Amino acid sequence: MKFKKLFIISMAILNCTCFTVFAQDVNLGIKKLLPEIHKAVDKDAKRVHEIFKDIHQHPELGFMEFRTAGIVAKELRELGFEVKTEIGITGVVGILKNGDGPTFMFRGDMDALPIKEETGLSYASQEKVYNLDGVEVPVSHMCGHDAHTAWTIALAKSMVRLKDKWSGTLVIVAQPAEEPIEGAIAMINDGMYTRHSVPKPDYYLTFHSGPFSVGTVVLTGGRLNTGSQHIDVKFHGSGGHGSSPHHATDPIIMAGMAIVQYQTIVSRMADPTETSVLTVGMVQAGATYNVIPTEANLKLKLHYPTIEAGEKMINGIKRISDNTAKTYGITSKEMMPEISIKGYAPPVVNSEEWIKQIRTVLSESEAADKIINDERVTEGVAVHDLEIPGSDDAFVLIEGMEAVKGAYIGIGTANADLVAAARSEGKEFPFYAHEPNYIVDLEGITYGTKVATIIALDALGK
Repeated sequence: MKFKKLFIISMAILNCTCFTVFAQDVNLGIKKLLPEIHKAVDKDAKRVHEIFKDIHQHPELGFMEFRTAGIVAKELRELGFEVKTEIGITGVVGILKNGDGPTFMFRGDMDALPIKEETGLSYASQEKVYNLDGVEVPVSHMCGHDAHTAWTIALAKSMVRLKDKWSGTLVIVAQPAEEPIEGAIAMINDGMYTRHSVPKPDYYLTFHSGPFSVGTVVLTGGRLNTGSQHIDVKFHGSGGHGSSPHHATDPIIMAGMAIVQYQTIVSRMADPTETSVLTVGMVQAGATYNVIPTEANLKLKLHYPTIEAGEKMINGIKRISDNTAKTYGITSKEMMPEISIKGYAPPVVNSEEWIKQIRTVLSESEAADKIINDERVTEGVAVHDLEIPGSDDAFVLIEGMEAVKGAYIGIGTANADLVAAARSEGKEFPFYAHEPNYIVDLEGITYGTKVATIIALDALGK
């Protein structure tokens, strides 16, 4: 997940303390509970920090998170949760029923990235693994999913300690494979709500770490980011000698021409007032100089504002691919390009009502140093008109559940001194997601846990 929108907002108003109070019912009991919340979270903070460092030092790629999933399952079982494992290969769900009331689901993703870490941390990853394609790659948590996983465990611990303060059902989800945007749909396809009997949520919360100061919460009502899909395109040809292209049907030429034409899908078929992106992230064909290969493979990344816009982009890819193949002599159905969808994420659309409630509760309880929100206009630009050209498959888990209140929230996890130093040097941030020096401050783990606990208690409070 790329927090470009949130980062733009934070740069504009990071130095402000933005507490917006709304005329609605507020759970004033949360403020009275703060001492107990602090005590409950702080009591487990050292243990959670050690878990976080262990996960950070032993990262795992998507659908390979067996060790991480085992840690989550063990911790949840010890807390008394009913634990379900191997949902969507490595997904873990913990269920804690605590009387009558709504169901509150908190989701954290577990997977790391094929990036060589350069943080210099004492617990930095040195891992190298063979990915699912059989290629050896370095692995590290340069997007903060280790923090997300730690938050799932820490929230479970704090809510168990505070069981007498809430009523309902708490569901903890440790999701695999967010980076390839395949993990959430894998859990759904594996029957998370059917075969595995996981309760459907009334409230659904997920966090993402961000390189803004610890103590910062980023709240955005309505649509937060784009939907996304990963598309594989395979062009077929007949192959031949490089000196005699007239005896072959060249798939590399087809792929090259299609790549150029794909760009017209955004520039000429998509609404220019909306955010749409089509990136060709991989081109793979051939093995040597003088052989025309029999196939060429492309990997495409799509971002789109609505499901309908995404369907339009995919139809455009199919038409351009087929027509390009026909132009270069492909006539049989068996030789037409193959289009495969490998990953999917719908746009994240936060509940306007619940985001306002969360903003109010955090403000009234003075639980946040800074609340960056979409109710302000900065330099003449309405913040809610900005949109992240990135994606996260989190809301696949509640797609089609119209009554669910969903919230995807940014949590500052960068050391304040590093942020200040970067600002003094004219930089936006000290580091950025997916960069090799991305660092989650340990205090950000504790702070995020307290925010999650406050939100959960507000939703489930007696």
